[in-house]
Amino acid sequence: MNNTAEKWIKSLKLIPHPEGGYYSETYRSEDSCSVKNLPPGYSGDRNFSTAIFYLLEKNQISKFHRLKSDEIFHFYDGDGMIFSIIDNAGNLSERKLGINYEEGQIPQILMKAGEWFGAELINPGTYCLAGCTVSPGFHFDDFELGDRDELLKMFPQHSKIIKQLT
Repeated sequence: MNNTAEKWIKSLKLIPHPEGGYYSETYRSEDSCSVKNLPPGYSGDRNFSTAIFYLLEKNQISKFHRLKSDEIFHFYDGDGMIFSIIDNAGNLSERKLGINYEEGQIPQILMKAGEWFGAELINPGTYCLAGCTVSPGFHFDDFELGDRDELLKMFPQHSKIIKQLT
């Protein structure tokens, strides 16, 4: 069976994500960590872990954003995604999520807390279904969507990709 993006969106009850694409939360641990035991910057207690389905289709992008927690992406179906990452030292790198090893894709990618990252489909017009696991668990208070002008001031050497993914 050929699973199209529309079928995944409907069957997984995906909704639009503020960064672009679609998502649905699938897991939130019942246990949590007290804010006093978390690194500085968290606004309250956090679940140990959360997970979502995430899908990009056609010409959608995942806009530059960052989290206070580590996030792991897992490839599930479709074509691959290419992530552009600006690390905490300002270095730009790319990582490809997918299963085509010969094309430099890997099925799991880690985004470290505080890294700016965005993504697009390797082959526009296709789709990619992925999973994202966040620990400590995701909370929208810990999500920062990149502002184009601010990112360009911080990282003028990466202006091309910033303009593309904001």
